Amino acid sequence: MSQIKEFNDYREKMNERILSQDNKVLKRFFSLDHQTYAEGALSLKVKELLGLVSSMVLRCDDCIKYHLGTCHEVGVTTEEVYEVFSIANLVGGSICIPHTRRAAEYWDELSAQEQS
Repeated sequence: MSQIKEFNDYREKMNERILSQDNKVLKRFFSLDHQTYAEGALSLKVKELLGLVSSMVLRCDDCIKYHLGTCHEVGVTTEEVYEVFSIANLVGGSICIPHTRRAAEYWDELSAQEQS
């Protein structure tokens, strides 16, 4: 199973599990997250790139994968992704390098999947 399918399946399964508890605060938080990334004064593409750089600096591999997947869906180019990688490493420092490696590997898999 590809890491993309594995990540997306697990994320979907656990989101359903969490939301099934009908916790008002969690539901509102998930909704706020969804609303934040909607088209607005900033384009969806810009918002996803901001989410990606923030996730890299905060060193959240799950968030990085999520934003890479969405960036891929909205037409972000490899050159744009690598500019985000450079900003994240500049802001976050060398601690971001391992996350950049995993992000590059995930992006490569997304790109290869597109060509299949």
